[in-house]
Amino acid sequence: MAPIEAARPAPLTADRIAGCMALSSEAGWNQLAEDWSLFLNHGTVFGVVDADREPVATGAALPYSGGFGWIGMVLVTQSRRRERLGTRILEACRDDLAGRGLVQVLDATPAGEKVYRPLGFHPIFSLTRWQGQGGASHPLPDGLRAMSAEDLPGVVATDAEAFGAERSFLLNSHFARAPQHAFVTSDLKGFALARPGRLATQIGPIVAPDEQTAGALLEAALGSVPGPVFLDLLDSWPARALEQRGFTVQRPFLRMARGRSDAFGNPRHLFAVAGPEFG
Repeated sequence: MAPIEAARPAPLTADRIAGCMALSSEAGWNQLAEDWSLFLNHGTVFGVVDADREPVATGAALPYSGGFGWIGMVLVTQSRRRERLGTRILEACRDDLAGRGLVQVLDATPAGEKVYRPLGFHPIFSLTRWQGQGGASHPLPDGLRAMSAEDLPGVVATDAEAFGAERSFLLNSHFARAPQHAFVTSDLKGFALARPGRLATQIGPIVAPDEQTAGALLEAALGSVPGPVFLDLLDSWPARALEQRGFTVQRPFLRMARGRSDAFGNPRHLFAVAGPEFG
């Protein structure tokens, strides 16, 4: 094992994706190699590697266009969790985004919240991850239809208003990977996307002008998935439909920003997020 003093985070390259996948799989997380590629291609993945150059700790800094950037995928292999590697990874991600003049934002677990608050991160809003089974599709209601590639520019604009930043690379990737789970309203003011995962299909983001439309989009997306589903909902949206389907709570998250307690974008139109790794 390398001395603790020598463990310094450095940017990883695409040839380390297999090692990154091993870390997220060890932690029981849902990412696929395609998700890691998004971080590598559009942000920076910092890592601490062992003697074989395999990552034993990672963290991703993903800049967005709205004056902020995302910190995610902070992972440390179980055998190295008492060496402060996670703290050093977090600091590397923080410094990378701060150096770009971006506010640092993340979705924290309850354990992570205790680490982030002393570092100047403030709560914005709370989320809950629900898990259950999809299926039982029904005819789409009036005003809702399957998403097409031609809809993506409008979907990107709608998402940017709700999320606070343009992220076409992410939405285009979600649609390309799972077009069968993508739905829009006829006026493009609401949409639902999903992506396949290692353990379940992650539905989100869901953006809509109101709860009724969000519920219709959620039902359409759930009906299109014939298996396990993960869904990260804002706690401001009642989860009655999920409870009726037998969904259960997996874990809570708290969206936090360093030096800021106001949300970016318009969370009144954001009902389910893309995941704690993407926002």
